[in-house]
Amino acid sequence: MILIADSGATKTDWCFGTTLSDRQTIQTEGINPFHMDKAYIDGIILQQLIPQLPASALSDCTAIHFYGAGCLPERTEGITRTLRNLFPQATVQVNTDLLGAARALCQREPGIACILGTGSNSCLYDGTRIVGNISPLGYILGDEGSGAYLGKRFLGDCLKRQLPDFLAEGLMKRYGLTLPDILEKVYKQPQANRFLASLTPYIYEQREVPEMKVFLKDCFTAFFTRNVLLYRQTWPVSFVGSIAWYFQEEIRESASELHLSIGRFIKKPIDELAVYHFHP
Repeated sequence: MILIADSGATKTDWCFGTTLSDRQTIQTEGINPFHMDKAYIDGIILQQLIPQLPASALSDCTAIHFYGAGCLPERTEGITRTLRNLFPQATVQVNTDLLGAARALCQREPGIACILGTGSNSCLYDGTRIVGNISPLGYILGDEGSGAYLGKRFLGDCLKRQLPDFLAEGLMKRYGLTLPDILEKVYKQPQANRFLASLTPYIYEQREVPEMKVFLKDCFTAFFTRNVLLYRQTWPVSFVGSIAWYFQEEIRESASELHLSIGRFIKKPIDELAVYHFHP
């Protein structure tokens, strides 16, 4: 049995099986070793993952491929050790969600792979490994084009009256927010990026408003100019993540004006990662 994981800021998709055709997919809370301590991660694996797996999985699993946000080499020792202890017969590889995105999008062909979800990232992938990466810098300094970035920009523009009043009024009513609520959630409560990204369904609903068309074009153009164009490559640009999936039209329009070639859009990498690992 092979176990594959794709973990983002809010959820982890797990796929397990012995062949591509018999695989099953389950879900747990997101795992990020950059923001979570080992005890918390162990709790997710023990309380959310293990109960959903077959009883024989602990002894039958021969390989684990975990791709996750925050899974830099210096941060992965804890999760690697936990998985090895629980699945003693399995080889365990823990890599970044960016490598997972590149393998899902490009398989074994070169390309530029991008993540646009709660956060954003991108890389130059030569068909085997990542050969270039512009640091996303997180939602405060970067993460252009992400859900958190869209939410942050939209809130700021609404509250500073850069967008029509009805957009701000609709936002406040939709989410039951006041200005003190917003400041509390952004500056005092944990995981402000998730709060900001949670506003994107409303942004999506308003995407046909003329001012919102300009807003979205600016956001995705910022992603391309501050990340993708710096690779100075003509390879196709492909995307994973919920923001990329739902805002495909706006992303394509921004890319077209910058003369970029768009490849694939995938909502979730897990199925394509299964193809990659079950058919090496």
